[in-house]
Amino acid sequence: MIDPSQLPVPVTRTPIAQLEAAAAAAADPNSLSFAPVKNHNQSGLTQRRKIAIPPHRMTPLKRDWIKIYTPLVEECGLQVRMNVHKRQIEMKTSKHTPHPSSLTRAADFMSAYCTGFAVEDAIAMLRMEELYIESFEVKDVKMLHGDHLSRAIGRLAGHEGKMRFIIENSSRTRIVLADSKITILGTYANIAVARGAISALILGSPPGKVCANLRTYASRQRSRF
Repeated sequence: MIDPSQLPVPVTRTPIAQLEAAAAAAADPNSLSFAPVKNHNQSGLTQRRKIAIPPHRMTPLKRDWIKIYTPLVEECGLQVRMNVHKRQIEMKTSKHTPHPSSLTRAADFMSAYCTGFAVEDAIAMLRMEELYIESFEVKDVKMLHGDHLSRAIGRLAGHEGKMRFIIENSSRTRIVLADSKITILGTYANIAVARGAISALILGSPPGKVCANLRTYASRQRSRF
């Protein structure tokens, strides 16, 4: 009969990360190592954020509340409520928050919506990290007053908004025109293209020339991919 004590001890492989950590600890006994923090609750922190809602966005907010509330709770794991008296959306992290940056991305999403972007466009701020928002005014490009300012804004929008749609589709951005303030949502490179086209229109370039430049840029982007 075989004695179990006489059997050889099975060989186990030590993970490389564990070997490297042991070697580093042996080289420097005074060094400290800490496990990575996965979310706020593991570090004992609960962060809060309040987003003020402009008066002209209250009615759209009531209409789109389900579309706004659902991704904030299901994707970001946040606790969300609407403070009607203060006209603020209050958010805080919970044990279901997957990442510490979820609250920041949720705040960017709500800021984009309050600026005037549609929910379908602003929700990209939750799912893509390379998106930014840039705002500037017509007077930052050229000082215009009266009818000259009105004509510049009209050139940006175009007939029934066609010029704005052309810039958005060519540069893969989203644009909000609020009086003389222009807000662009997109990646850094695409925002630069859209801003260049808008600046050219403000300075008086013919819309046909601007559209030709945008078509050239769009064709180059398609050829790259």
